[in-house]
Amino acid sequence: MKRGDNIDDRLREPSLPRAVVAAAPQLHVPLALRLAERVRSHGTRMIVGLCGAQGSGKSTTARVLTHLLAEQGLSALALSIDDFYLTREQRMALSHRVHPLLSTRGVPGTHDVPLALATLQSLRAASPTLLPRFDKATDERLPRQSWPTVQTPCDLIILEGWCVGARPQPAAALQSPVNSLEQDFDPDLKWRGYVNDTLAHEYQQLFSMLDMLILLAAPSFDVVYGWRLEQEQQLRRQVQAASGNLARVMDDAQVRHFIAHYERLTRHILEEMPHRADIVVPLDAQRRALQPWRI
Repeated sequence: MKRGDNIDDRLREPSLPRAVVAAAPQLHVPLALRLAERVRSHGTRMIVGLCGAQGSGKSTTARVLTHLLAEQGLSALALSIDDFYLTREQRMALSHRVHPLLSTRGVPGTHDVPLALATLQSLRAASPTLLPRFDKATDERLPRQSWPTVQTPCDLIILEGWCVGARPQPAAALQSPVNSLEQDFDPDLKWRGYVNDTLAHEYQQLFSMLDMLILLAAPSFDVVYGWRLEQEQQLRRQVQAASGNLARVMDDAQVRHFIAHYERLTRHILEEMPHRADIVVPLDAQRRALQPWRI
């Protein structure tokens, strides 16, 4: 694999959209080559964080990277922080104990960080490892007996997620609400304070395991609604094709309300993380990598 290679045929196997294949020479191929270089200099079982706003293409990028790294003779595994959400019962309990907004999955405080830590530690030790799975259509963690198992050592583990590698805000930054959700439902700062405190402690333990951090940088938070809406529409099509229950698939208004939970930290990430991430890929509104970007 080289930067100038035509990779259309080689990426046909994962059944990727044509837009993804078209973006690969400018985005995925350079990333894969850099990761292969780092793995060989770092040693095996390197853990890479892949951060990006909702709908920025993190999951697809992680999937393509594992495919391209296999061509380099490296075994790569992609994990999503979304698969480590607390169960709905746990989030309901948290919402009663701390704040009602914590019933909505997504923000720091709604993940099972000990489970994520244990999973990464097991993978790094090359032990047989169960991989948790979360079903967004039912808003629930899948039963343990349905989790896949990794039996063989991985050269590289990609942990992708919208807040992977994020750092907390200064306390003073929490004072002013960033949207109507914070203004109307969190006037005493209890929710945003809990999210920030949890990010400052439990999540930094998890992110300290990262050997490298990559940011897919959206042009602004303003594009996130459209990106996230596309994801929900795709989920709707998948649920319909499987004759599933559409009750938990969000409509447009629900998507807008949902992403409001993410706005504060997404804006903070886009402002703060580019100064310290190992690789920053600036994206345009169509998720295309803007050129040039530092590899």
